[in-house]
Amino acid sequence: MALRWGLVALLAALVSACGGGDGGSSTSFTAPPPTTAGAPVTAPPPTTTSGTCSLRARQDWVAEQLNEFYLFPDLLAQNVNPDNFSTVQEFIDALVAPARAAGRDKFFTFITSIEAENAFFASGETAGFGVRLSFDNAASRVFIIDAFEGAPALAAGLDRGTELLAIGTNSSNLVSVANIIASQGSAGVSAALGPSTAGTARVLQFRTAAGTEITTTVTKTDFEIPPISTRFGVRIFDDGGKRVGYINLRTFIGSADTALRDAFAQLRAEGVSEVILDLRYNGGGLVRIAELFGDLLGDDRFASDIFSLTTFRASLSQFNDQRNFDAQPQSIAPTKIAVIGTSSTASASELVTNAFLPYLGADIGLIGSNTSGKPVGQIAVDMEECDDRLRVVAFTTLNADREAEYFDGLAGVMEATCRAPDDILLPLGDVREGSIAQSLSFLRGESCTPIAGAVAGGDGNVSGQSGVGVTLPTRQLLMPSAPTPAQREIPGTF
Repeated sequence: MALRWGLVALLAALVSACGGGDGGSSTSFTAPPPTTAGAPVTAPPPTTTSGTCSLRARQDWVAEQLNEFYLFPDLLAQNVNPDNFSTVQEFIDALVAPARAAGRDKFFTFITSIEAENAFFASGETAGFGVRLSFDNAASRVFIIDAFEGAPALAAGLDRGTELLAIGTNSSNLVSVANIIASQGSAGVSAALGPSTAGTARVLQFRTAAGTEITTTVTKTDFEIPPISTRFGVRIFDDGGKRVGYINLRTFIGSADTALRDAFAQLRAEGVSEVILDLRYNGGGLVRIAELFGDLLGDDRFASDIFSLTTFRASLSQFNDQRNFDAQPQSIAPTKIAVIGTSSTASASELVTNAFLPYLGADIGLIGSNTSGKPVGQIAVDMEECDDRLRVVAFTTLNADREAEYFDGLAGVMEATCRAPDDILLPLGDVREGSIAQSLSFLRGESCTPIAGAVAGGDGNVSGQSGVGVTLPTRQLLMPSAPTPAQREIPGTF
């Protein structure tokens, strides 16, 4: 949120760059990424670090920041002995365990790398094969749900609908995915794919959506994730003479600014009157991009209306903020919006959807399955000499009706929802795909089965068969135990 911090009494100096410190101090308080964007503030080093990066010094620093900024201070565990933990993250997990048990912090508070996160939020930079993977433990199957342009996997023939069959470091030691899951669970698949470093090579055996089996070596490289696909990210559907715009946003990173403006300029030029926002795998990101997304959907209708309200804990209430819509040259004014979501839809994706509920009511519908449930955001606190960035859940974002109680997902607070499958054997952006087809049906005003009747956690149908009344399998995006910034914000990325 465009936060007007003015933390003069609390912190030392305000610098102009977003998402990092000024390089002159060992600790900085940063107002924002992943869920906010604003100017960082640099503070003096905490006395507990003593200029070192020992485990105990880092643990003491973490505890100090949580006590200062955590949104739910009454839900922090007391008398946690740092000596009982071998990593900083394990210590954090113990401190916030009561909040997690209450469903208020679903692993949203964590330690990460300043350098890696800054690189990702600026341009989507990461290292890997360039695919997103989903798994079904019951069926012991792993599928690719998306492949990034410019990355090695797509060039090797791996795309949406491809099933990963076996993994090896060479052709003689291939192990089937079914056997890996049977013996080690989904964590075994993450481990078999190797570290997220350029140069890591794996022999992959896979079956494409067309049924062709291929065995080839794919090597991880450094690449930038396009926030909007050049293949399917923007579409204009002619639905009985009505112009319907389609935008698939992968993540709310800095480079999404230009991509979104270009996408909406195309929709505006085409005279689009209704929109499908495909956020089915979007785990969130920068709030300033969420604000821009809202502006591009708001046109002049909401010129002085509230987009969102930011509220902190009582002791930090002086930093509460209000952000109004601000129409852009590329803005459109859709009369009806369909948002495609799944349990992987979180944070900034939910913020944008929630922001429009007071204005559109039943004319904005959630299509697919229930969302993650993250109405809270993090600030970043940096210990620069250790490359440590602590992401602290510190604020709630509310809409104009002061509503933000969707910790159980948006389906419980939206007037209109339609259950639909995620047909991974069909391309994204294809009108035949289950969630897109149901979105068009919703925009026509046709009846549907509400999401409330769906199986909890079910994100779609691996077989690609649409149809309400069937039980959707529980499929999740693959996540390693120690995710990179890209894997946290774009779950399933490898």
